[in-house]
Amino acid sequence: MPKSTPFAALLLVAFASVASAQQPPTVRIRGTIEAVDGALLSIKSRDGADMKVRTTDNVAVFGVAKTDLSEIKSGSYIGVTAMPEPDGTQKAIAVHIFPENQRGAAEGFRPWDLRANSTMTNATVAETVQGTDGQNILVKYKDGEKKVVVPPGTPVVTFVSGDKSELKPGAKIIIFAAAKKEDGTLEANRVNVGRDGIAPPM
Repeated sequence: MPKSTPFAALLLVAFASVASAQQPPTVRIRGTIEAVDGALLSIKSRDGADMKVRTTDNVAVFGVAKTDLSEIKSGSYIGVTAMPEPDGTQKAIAVHIFPENQRGAAEGFRPWDLRANSTMTNATVAETVQGTDGQNILVKYKDGEKKVVVPPGTPVVTFVSGDKSELKPGAKIIIFAAAKKEDGTLEANRVNVGRDGIAPPM
């Protein structure tokens, strides 16, 4: 093994540390827009807190629209908000279907904050079959796979292109990752808005 290898490894660790230090912490926000002042959104969060979030000049706005379970097909890229079951399956609370140009977004399995102990799996549908307790979906991601049960009545939504005009009082939104700046302000480059009065269920 070349003598330079340990030093090179140390350099990689150092660069990785610097890179991670440069990433501002992020905050997930669910709530309702109460007021809009230019780029500044006043939001009442789901736990009742008053928050102010500044949108970037190039903010991406996506509508969150209801769709049907039948739209989930083999090969679809989906996000599943779920509760883990004792047998290892994930019982869906909500499912969102990503448009093709967002395939691979945040791929993987992780804890989620919709409810205590809830999870999020962003993955590709390998197969989907009707079961006795709902639709059974096998999803696969780069590090593994999960079996998901989608009970009847589970909200299923998809992302659709939106625009800044949807950022208005009364709109129900979710911001997945508002960046917390050094001065404590919050900044968002993407806002997801519930269409037709729905609250984004994820």
